[in-house]
Amino acid sequence: MLSRSCLVGLALLVLEGALSGAAYAEECPAKSTSMDDVIAVLNAAPGCGPAMKLFEACAYGASGDVQFGEVVEKKCEADFVGQQKPPQKLSYQRELQACDRKYRNKSGTMYISATAFCRAEVAQRYSQQALKAAGQKAR
Repeated sequence: MLSRSCLVGLALLVLEGALSGAAYAEECPAKSTSMDDVIAVLNAAPGCGPAMKLFEACAYGASGDVQFGEVVEKKCEADFVGQQKPPQKLSYQRELQACDRKYRNKSGTMYISATAFCRAEVAQRYSQQALKAAGQKAR
């Protein structure tokens, strides 16, 4: 039987592999891996969906992903923030806070990256819902 610590270690390897796999699923089109170059590519994305794909391709799998995730969040929020009613705003904020709490007690920069991805995914989901409600195709 595997001990609990072995299972935890195995789970961490799987999580790290999943994050790394997402990062290499598509090649990052930035000029370099510098944060400024990646942020420039994210800012140039034509919408939420493309920004998220670039985030996945360019992610560091570490704490630097926080800045990339923030760019994606803002890009996605442009599709819905001004249109939300108070209950929707509250729901969105609660989901973001859930992401912040999810890995709060974990150590290691990959958990910081996982939090950034969680927040970006929440923003992407709200963007898709808003565009669908407006009869637009998700971009």
